[in-house]
Amino acid sequence: NGKVASGVAISRSGSMVNSAVRGVSALSGKKISAEQGRAILSHSPKANLLVKTGAITNKLVKSGMSIPEIAQQVTCQKIGGAACQEWYGPDRALWLGPFSEGAVPSYLTGEFPGDYGWDTQGLSADPNTFAAYRETEVIHARWAMLGTLGCVTPELLAKYSGVPIAEPVWFKAGSQIFAEGGLDYLGNPSLVHAQSILAILACQVILMGGAEAYRVNGGPAGEGLDAINPGGAFDPLGLADDPDTFAELKVKEIKNGRLAMFSMLGFYVQAISTGKGPVENWAEHIADPSGVNGLTLATATKFTP
Repeated sequence: NGKVASGVAISRSGSMVNSAVRGVSALSGKKISAEQGRAILSHSPKANLLVKTGAITNKLVKSGMSIPEIAQQVTCQKIGGAACQEWYGPDRALWLGPFSEGAVPSYLTGEFPGDYGWDTQGLSADPNTFAAYRETEVIHARWAMLGTLGCVTPELLAKYSGVPIAEPVWFKAGSQIFAEGGLDYLGNPSLVHAQSILAILACQVILMGGAEAYRVNGGPAGEGLDAINPGGAFDPLGLADDPDTFAELKVKEIKNGRLAMFSMLGFYVQAISTGKGPVENWAEHIADPSGVNGLTLATATKFTP
């Protein structure tokens, strides 16, 4: 999967940059004598390169750059990619790329993750509205990521792993609650054996409503928590303990969440157009890319609830 590979590459590249900066920072305070330096160079097969590198580094330090900054720039030049891309501030990537001058509103300063300077309608000009939209987007993005996973997992298990799921297609699965014997989650009655739509509705209202109430108003997990990123008990692995890592994770979350929201829209359109689930649509497209695609099915409507 290209997306997964890209995420892994970014993660590894980011680790390389951080590792290089930490390593150079650890060495920058160490001093050696001129004799020790000459001895090291005499045993090095790349003595000339080391001398040139030292001279360049010395010039950069005199110009005002720190040793960690030099290490970061050199590593970024070496590995390239998104690991060295600015995600915040005025130097971040913008929605029109090199043609973004004059197209970015003054209130979009790059303070928040996922800000590419795009608000042509001025919907976020008011700070309170902007804050509400940011919170709404993140929550919808998280639900979309969970939803897309929930849509494809049963179909993948049924199609490729032989798991006996009565109805793996996401938009048909709910109807099993009205069938004789009810609905077994993932085809296993020992997990959840649902027989009453009213009971499911009540559980969802209580559990989801309670979770949202605690998120917004505070609750047993802690008072005064951030409504979007509460942390604390909601981050048991401590993934956000490091501020730089936390800032990067927030960017990854909103980018993947936006993709998931578009994916869910695609699932809805595919369901109406083909009457099939996303995995079956994908399998048919892979088998016949030119004959089965969005253009050939644009006017078809085969939805069967």
